[in-house]
This record gives sequence, structure tokens and C-alpha cells, in this order.
Amino acid sequence: MTRRFRCQVALLAVGLCVSATALQPQSQRAAADQKSTEKNPEPLARQIRHQISVLPFSSVFDYLTFSLDGSKVTLQGHVLRPTLKEHAEAAVKSIEGVSSVVNHIEVLPVSTTDNELRTTIYRAIYEDGVLQRYAVEAMPAIHILVSNGSVTLEGFVEVEADKERAATRTNAVAGVSNLQNNLQVRPKENARRGTQ
Repeated sequence: MTRRFRCQVALLAVGLCVSATALQPQSQRAAADQKSTEKNPEPLARQIRHQISVLPFSSVFDYLTFSLDGSKVTLQGHVLRPTLKEHAEAAVKSIEGVSSVVNHIEVLPVSTTDNELRTTIYRAIYEDGVLQRYAVEAMPAIHILVSNGSVTLEGFVEVEADKERAATRTNAVAGVSNLQNNLQVRPKENARRGTQ
């Protein structure tokens, strides 16, 4: 058998293996992906987290989270633009290993008063001498969600005192009707590495 003929046979065998995989029913491939994800969901979670963090036009006034059940992803959170909700779903659906996406992201109501309140709260928090260090990250760590004067703070801080300080600064802003402080204190080992 000549060398060229052996190479062609080898390539044909590889092609048949690839074709057999491609012709495998999608449900079987999805089941295989799901088994792989169930064994070790962290790589998939890391990919989802990355896709969410690099969404264009995402800001400190949006906050997205997700939960993972096998290969099924449920998106949650609040955004200013309906397009961001759509982009988040599309980005997560494009990840290999994701079988389905349930989109529970809420779009915040359009309001000039809320927009002014967002800007004022942003300044109150990020111009504070202690809290301004949270603004230096690519995406500031403290997210400000405003809906009809009601404010929710989401994200991570390094110490409990910073969580309380952010709440105090927010409550001092005129027009805040209600405050829910959901800031979480990042565990010390993760704070040093900058992870969430």
C-alpha cells in the first residue's frame, strides 16, 4: 500500500467518524453534553459568566445573574435596555453545552426621574473617598438599580463597612423612596484574586 493511499484511507476514516458524530441525533448529543456538564458544571458556569461580563452596552445600572441546572441556564436580573436582555440570551445560547435558556431578565421602566436618580446615586457612591476604589474595575462592582424611585444595590464589596457606607450614601440622596441593599461581602481569599 503506497503512502499516499494510506493517507487517503486514514482521512476517509476520520471523515466517517466526524460524519457519524454529525449525523448523531441532536437529542443524543445534547444528552452527552448534559452528562458532561452535570459531572463538572464549573467550566460551563465560567463561560456563561464571561459572556455576561463582556456584553456590549452593559453598565453599572444593569445587573445580570444566572443559575445553572445541568445544561439549562436561567437568566435573571434587571437591565435598562430591552436589547441587552436579548443580547444576553443570544450570547448564552451560543455557548457549546447550553441546551436551553430561560430568560427572566426584567427591563426597568423608562423614566427621566429615575435616570436623574441613577446619576445622583452614582456620584454619591463613586465620588466617596472610601468607595471610589470600586469604580476602577472595568465594570464597577456596585450596581445601582432604580425603578420608580425604589433603589436596589447589587454586587460585591470587600468589607461589611463598605456595604453599610454605600447604603448610607444612597439613602442621603433626595428622591430615594426605598432602598434594598443586596451587596455581598466578597470572601477574603476571592477578594485578593478579584473574583466573585
